[in-house]
Amino acid sequence: MEYAILVLLIAACAAGMLLFRRNTIPPVSDVRSLGGKLSVIIPARNEEANLPNLLASLQAQTLQPFEIIVIDDHSEDRTRAIAESFGVTVIGSPELPDGWTGKNWAVWNGYRHCSGKLIAFLDADVRLTPGALRSLLNARERSGGVISIVPYHETEQFYERLALIPNVLGLLTFTSPFERRNAAQGLYGACILTTRGDYERAGGHQGIKGEMLDDLGLGAQYKKAGIPVNNYIGRGVVSFRMYPGGIRSEIEGFGKGAVLSTGKLDARTIGLIAIWLIGLLGAEAAPFAIGTAWFVPLLVAYVLYTGQIYYFARYAGRFGFWQPALHMLSSIFFLLVMLYSAYQVVLFGKVSWKGRKVEVGRRDAP
Repeated sequence: MEYAILVLLIAACAAGMLLFRRNTIPPVSDVRSLGGKLSVIIPARNEEANLPNLLASLQAQTLQPFEIIVIDDHSEDRTRAIAESFGVTVIGSPELPDGWTGKNWAVWNGYRHCSGKLIAFLDADVRLTPGALRSLLNARERSGGVISIVPYHETEQFYERLALIPNVLGLLTFTSPFERRNAAQGLYGACILTTRGDYERAGGHQGIKGEMLDDLGLGAQYKKAGIPVNNYIGRGVVSFRMYPGGIRSEIEGFGKGAVLSTGKLDARTIGLIAIWLIGLLGAEAAPFAIGTAWFVPLLVAYVLYTGQIYYFARYAGRFGFWQPALHMLSSIFFLLVMLYSAYQVVLFGKVSWKGRKVEVGRRDAP
């Protein structure tokens, strides 16, 4: 019996390796043309803490964009003043029309003001190495279509490191080989690079104006238009610090899409992730099995999962030395986020994000 449990847990752990593809950004080759003028569009709502890092990293690029447009989405802090101090174009986001979510409306207005043949959509918390834009343009030139990057997550505080398992799951989701065949394959919204022509063919953010998960919806629009979608791992090129504002923003940030995103994924991706998670939670029960016949197989599985998580963390982000070994803390955090997300979506039909209540569906009246 104990041997069978060990075999099942090892098989569950192996499911993670079936999902993960080390699809890092390819090295820059000797490309003469990288496709024309580049416009960088940055939607920003209360981003005074993040914008200086991104804008400074854009100023340091070896390949300078043609224009940088920051859309001030009704910020209540110094977002506009900081953006203007860097000399970039700053526009205000008009009042939110019915049927639009805030970010989609802000990004759409940025697109309407830009003139580049190529467009990079960057979240305000993104940070770029000096050669990042050249690397991204080279990657898109080689792959064609639209590309997005899963940034490397830089963490500083303990509560930020609790996001280890959610970040690993994001990595497995976006590198899953089954998603490449998914008609609704999504993009990772923090960093997207596209040609203007492809963006317009896909319908842009206007085509997904009411969707909370704008990146997943946008990717599906590209696939529907017959445009290739490719997702890369950003380690060493693109990073971000997701939630420096505290654990509440972290829970809200992960919670806004935790439940909804499962409906966008290929069934095989969901199945393997579920198997991997069940095995992980089983292995993490090892301390409770001390003194029983189950302890040894659970301990062996815990060690295997720990080694695997250390490997995945190399590509997911900087989570410190001990967090991958104490991954049960992050698993508890993940379960709490899923419960919070389900509570928001199922019970209220809306989620909270950046001071707004965003409707994601309707619930029956009591």
